[in-house]
Amino acid sequence: MVNDEASIASDSSDAALILAVSHSGIGVWDRDIPSGRIVYSRAWKAMLGYDEHEVSDRIEESYTRVHPADLLGVQATIRAHFDQVSDNYAVEHRLRCKDGSYIWVLSRGRVVSRDAHGKPLRMSGVTTDITDTVALSDKLRRSAELLTNLTDEVPGLVYQYREDADGVASFPYASAGIEAIFGTTATLAALNASVVECVIHPEDLHAYRDSLAASGAALERWHMQFRVLLPDVGERWREGEARPRRLGDGSTVWHGFISDITVHKQLELKLHDAAATDFLTGLPNRRQIMARMEQELARVQRDGSALAAVLMFDLDLFKEINDRHGHARGDDVLRHFSQVLLHELRKVDSVGRIGGEEFAIILSGADMADAFGFAERVRARLADFPLRDGALCIDVTVSIGISVMAREDAAITASLSRADAALYQAKQAGRNCARIAAHGMHIKASG
Repeated sequence: MVNDEASIASDSSDAALILAVSHSGIGVWDRDIPSGRIVYSRAWKAMLGYDEHEVSDRIEESYTRVHPADLLGVQATIRAHFDQVSDNYAVEHRLRCKDGSYIWVLSRGRVVSRDAHGKPLRMSGVTTDITDTVALSDKLRRSAELLTNLTDEVPGLVYQYREDADGVASFPYASAGIEAIFGTTATLAALNASVVECVIHPEDLHAYRDSLAASGAALERWHMQFRVLLPDVGERWREGEARPRRLGDGSTVWHGFISDITVHKQLELKLHDAAATDFLTGLPNRRQIMARMEQELARVQRDGSALAAVLMFDLDLFKEINDRHGHARGDDVLRHFSQVLLHELRKVDSVGRIGGEEFAIILSGADMADAFGFAERVRARLADFPLRDGALCIDVTVSIGISVMAREDAAITASLSRADAALYQAKQAGRNCARIAAHGMHIKASG
């Protein structure tokens, strides 16, 4: 049996090249297809741990060294090349070594001669040990899978966002959390970032775009809280944070994380509402109504034609109600009066409990006559609807002081003081009436 490099070279028109390759550490082989004979270079045999004369030259025997799981694929690839379906033969597979272990190889070859009918006669090729490459590739694959599994398990979205120099944006990488965060898939987001932008709340979209643009321009950390509107879910809050980096082609990439902060924001809003709400009546508390008055005064001062009226309400003889019926009933009266006020308010108006049995109202766009009419409607409704509980009926009356905001007011305390002075006048006049601040327009007071 002759199966060394000399035999390979003697049958080849490019013997010198084959011999050179055989000494490079790459295994060379040459196959006589009709006879089923295949010869291997010394390097090919050494690659599998064989000595010079320990390898048969029969093709049948060569197939026994191929890993059983890879054999059909190898034979199918060879047939495809024999049938001229492919220009070359190339396949990765495992070969059994002399010690019984397997190595990964890349076998490449080509039919170098055919008969007049195209039937293959001879095939030559090389085999390269790629075990280390496959091991590294497998390690990288497993690392990538581990990273993907880890990021997919994180409650939120781990992502890479890219904006090309021409402004086209996409998410080249997005963890599985993108479906919960933005209601879309990583595949769609990788094509175009518009699938994400289309669910951002319209009121937040402009700020979202501006913040990204500012981050990209300065290459500074991006951080933002914003809302999304998801089908079948509704409004949700998101918080994003990322670091940008400029690439050589002028594009910018951000690597970051977006989380669902809906529960946190809802709690935050509840705490804010609790801090701004009177626990007994559910109306805005003193601090909140004062803040609203600050806004209204600023509007009046900006626009000389703007109007706003301030009304102070004080329930008459409230201490006697508490003394006669108990504090629980007194609380019922406060709640009842709050509902009377709310019934008469417009959406643009504001009401608040400022302490004890005192309430304040801001009527936006109202002059003194409007405010006086409002006060009379409240008194009339309170008279028509006393507090009833079974056989118990508690008649409640209220005294009211009215003023208007003026551009020259230095602070909200000015109009409040005028309304409070008018309220005192109403009390002095016998209660259950409305009085207008002295500098206001003269309207006949009720009594």
